[in-house]
Amino acid sequence: MQPTFYVRDVPVFGDLILAPMDGISDLPYRLICREYGSAMSYTEFTSCEALLRDVPAALRQLDYHPSEKPQLSFQIFGNDEDRIVAAAQHIERLGPGIIDLNMGCSVSNVSGRGAGAGLLREPLKVARIFSRLSKAVRVPVTAKIRLGWDSRSRNYLEIARILEDNGASLIAVHGRTKEQAYKGVADWDAIAEVKQAVRIPVIGNGDVKTVADIARIKAHTGCDGVMIGRAAIGNPWIFQRKDRWQVTVEDVLALLRRHLQAMLDYYGERGLILFRKHAVRYLQGLPHASALRQQLVTCESVSAFHDHLNTFYERYQKGLLPECEFTPTPPEEEEAWSCDRAATASCAW
Repeated sequence: MQPTFYVRDVPVFGDLILAPMDGISDLPYRLICREYGSAMSYTEFTSCEALLRDVPAALRQLDYHPSEKPQLSFQIFGNDEDRIVAAAQHIERLGPGIIDLNMGCSVSNVSGRGAGAGLLREPLKVARIFSRLSKAVRVPVTAKIRLGWDSRSRNYLEIARILEDNGASLIAVHGRTKEQAYKGVADWDAIAEVKQAVRIPVIGNGDVKTVADIARIKAHTGCDGVMIGRAAIGNPWIFQRKDRWQVTVEDVLALLRRHLQAMLDYYGERGLILFRKHAVRYLQGLPHASALRQQLVTCESVSAFHDHLNTFYERYQKGLLPECEFTPTPPEEEEAWSCDRAATASCAW
């Protein structure tokens, strides 16, 4: 099998990639998505300051399985160039295949302090950071960016050229500004401009919700790969190029149970609580699942969780529920599960 593209010397076999999402793209879910076809692994974005202090919770976010290498990227964020470089050197010993700097987080707790999308306001600083990073670590360094801070400062082409000129090996582009957050329509024209402006691989991100969207963004932008975020929560089938209406109730419930067990194995009893946000999204589109959804998000025991699932499936088998119909996620729910919204609770400074 030939690589789809390279991140410097790291071959990537595939064009679909699970986005780094705080509280979502942990080790259990990354492994499921890799199995289903995600071509790379990005860790949850992790504070440079916390990593330099060896905060256990931050280091645990960098846990990985050997099967994820070498297409394994540790994503970090920070606002101080010395600390960013020091953190990258500090975590390189843990064995990533790639180190990625988050330049796209839009929440004020991060971007307002000059990290995440806040770095887009300082192109010269970005140049210094990547010039130093590319020399300070042996692994490829990459960046995930937005189009700019707001509609008046869409400097994505300047930033993209700076990244390439200073040693970045890949750029992932979310087609919105920091000001937009996750509102409005992603600008795929801008992603196409970035692809035309640089020679390194470009990953397109934003408004990819269906298999048809994957084909459309690739044709529209010419991007080397497609990064899928919110649409992949509870929906790893998208990496198999399957839409949710093509997935049976049996397959949904089987993977839901398997994912829960993986969370319990990794997190212990706390895994049930952490799994609730995934369960909500697995139930998206199942017939008359609103009652089950309420039961699962308040469930306090694993046995009760399985009991609720069993009762639901028994009713389904007996024909007491109509056929499954896919229902799009309401916009307000999409916003509630954005990767950056979750980040405010766990950023360490």
